[in-house]
Amino acid sequence: MANHDIHGIIPPMVTPFNSEGKIDEALHRTDVRYLLDAKVHGLAVCGSTGEGHTLTTGETRTISAATIEEVGGRIPVVTGIITNSTQAAIERAKAVADLGVAALQVTPVHYLFRPEDEAMVAHFDRLAQAAGIPVIIYNVVPWSYLSPQLLVRILRDVDGVIGVKQSASDMKALADLLMLTDDEQLRAKGVRILSAVDALLYSSFSLGAHGAVAAILAAAPEWCVELWDAVHAGNHTRARELHILLLRLWNAIEAPNLPANVRTAMKMQGREGGLPRPPMPVSSPEQTEAIRAALPGV
Repeated sequence: MANHDIHGIIPPMVTPFNSEGKIDEALHRTDVRYLLDAKVHGLAVCGSTGEGHTLTTGETRTISAATIEEVGGRIPVVTGIITNSTQAAIERAKAVADLGVAALQVTPVHYLFRPEDEAMVAHFDRLAQAAGIPVIIYNVVPWSYLSPQLLVRILRDVDGVIGVKQSASDMKALADLLMLTDDEQLRAKGVRILSAVDALLYSSFSLGAHGAVAAILAAAPEWCVELWDAVHAGNHTRARELHILLLRLWNAIEAPNLPANVRTAMKMQGREGGLPRPPMPVSSPEQTEAIRAALPGV
């Protein structure tokens, strides 16, 4: 898939683990089929919601391969890379290079020491050239944060970096990125600015974000697809109603054990996401009740 196919609702899937902490591939494939039926526009695996920071390179390949096989070319699949060195990122990228992933979603290195801007540019340049797969920068780590200006510089200067997933609840950065990338050169490159500002997807889409990769999409894919369609149809009355539903759900699931809470929301809607990988705890009773209250009719 070309990078211009990366748009719309792209849920970051949970990685289903069993009680021994092993991947349950059958559960994963079942949820891929569910999300295809929900008419999502793409899928992302091995990101934060998928606990990609806990996955080995082999597990990243296993999950990516299973997803791509189930999808069968119908929508693009994005694989996440959460590592702490250029070498490790390249190793992981090469491990999935033959599978047909549409893009890599890559965090900056994040263990304590933030590289200076020149080193950050070099990191993404080396990765993109070695991987041979389009790269989307996942701008989320507070102490390894990239300014909109640095992100735009990388988008302009580094072949193969084709987008940014803007997270960290930073709507101002998202708005700046959309403004700064609205020019002929970056449009021709097919640059994609994707929102991971879960609480404000309505605003993100109204401002022109090309899509979203955010945990709330995995928890409530049907609402998110409907929101995307409503905004693009100009039906802002319905879009605002969906915004309120999604905001209530986000307020219930946002926590350090967010991936566990996404699983709880999934289970209440008849989907199985397995268990989080230790030491992440499952949803507390209080969290479970809050999530139930935010899901009318379950």
